[in-house]
Amino acid sequence: MTITRYAALYSRALSGMDSPEIQVEVHASNGLPSLAIVGLPEASVKESKDRVRSALLSAGFQLPPKRITVNLAPADVPKTGSRYDLPIALAILVATDQLVLQRKLEDFEFVGELGLNGEIRSVQGVVASALKIRESSRELVCPLDNLSEAGLVKNAKVLGVRHLLEVCHFLSDLKLHLPKAIFNTKPPLSYEEDISDIRGQLQAKRLLEVCASGRHSLLMVGSPGSGKSMLANRLVTLLPRLTDDEAIEVAALHSLAGSSVSLQSLHHRKTYTPHHTSTTAAIVGGGSGNQVKPGIISLAHKSVLFLDELPEFSRQVLESLREPLEAKKVEIVRVNQKVSFLADPQLICAMNPTPSGFFADDVKDRCKDTPEQIARYLNKISGPLLDRIDCHLEVPPVKFEDLRRGGDPLAETSETSETSETSETSETS
Repeated sequence: MTITRYAALYSRALSGMDSPEIQVEVHASNGLPSLAIVGLPEASVKESKDRVRSALLSAGFQLPPKRITVNLAPADVPKTGSRYDLPIALAILVATDQLVLQRKLEDFEFVGELGLNGEIRSVQGVVASALKIRESSRELVCPLDNLSEAGLVKNAKVLGVRHLLEVCHFLSDLKLHLPKAIFNTKPPLSYEEDISDIRGQLQAKRLLEVCASGRHSLLMVGSPGSGKSMLANRLVTLLPRLTDDEAIEVAALHSLAGSSVSLQSLHHRKTYTPHHTSTTAAIVGGGSGNQVKPGIISLAHKSVLFLDELPEFSRQVLESLREPLEAKKVEIVRVNQKVSFLADPQLICAMNPTPSGFFADDVKDRCKDTPEQIARYLNKISGPLLDRIDCHLEVPPVKFEDLRRGGDPLAETSETSETSETSETSETS
């Protein structure tokens, strides 16, 4: 007689900034012993069966000699990463009668990578999954290392676990409780840099305040040593903290990229400065197969994207910025899927006026470039891209007297500049 066992529970996939619901089904029947995973899995998901087998044996369970089929539904959604290890292992235990449940599986969703010893390791994209779980009536069970990250999402019901046995004991005993994600309050903003560090450049600092108040993009043209990079790196000190919704959007993008997000930096805006040799995929996003990750233009969402030495970037990279700067998002199309990432950075660019670095009318005659060389250098930046930059500024060299002079105790700081700009904006409104 053929004995058939079936179990199903829920997990979450990653598709751009979305985290669709996935049902993990396990069917165990008599037959030639095997473990197969179906449902459009990538290579990293197919490797789950080896991790799951070792984790079950290390935790004291058995993998019965049955024909076990794991289905990740819906089958038309690409599955990537190791986040399905935990739900697959639990479904196998339920389907083979090794786990007696006291809690309902339909009340939970599970994500987590299994180590060979049964340890549950962190995964990417927990913030996106926590945003989705907030809209449902279920609780998300995730690795304990991701619990603080999930706590960035207000009102999300998230539990943290360290080991496979801990999850099994929780599901089979109503008296046990798992650590919960706690939403924390906002810490005060603090920056090591300040706009008062800049000597001279009164016009540039004033324009920087204007750009900060209206989130305008800016192109600074000046000779080496005039302070372009120093000005750009201090723009974030003039900007207000991120709102709760903006902070969660940024945290979700960083979580998808695999970088950690801390409470201390959650509401901070940052300056992202990619090297001029960066590829198009690194700037706008991409990846091999269906493993698409956001680029630096998305990681700089609601922050500052600083492109130093603008003409040194490849023409293809610069032209790829035109659509995201206009649409405030990046759409990446693959054969099996189409993903979208938010991309609304404040663009700040800096460049030299000529290949030699100095203005053509330099009084010291330091510019040795011909008009043709200068025209070729400036033509590396297309007109449509320049049209998307709101403010253009020539940054002159700083006078030696201004550099030699010590710090002015009455100089305007970033805090006072931010306060004054906020007041002006409120009066205008």
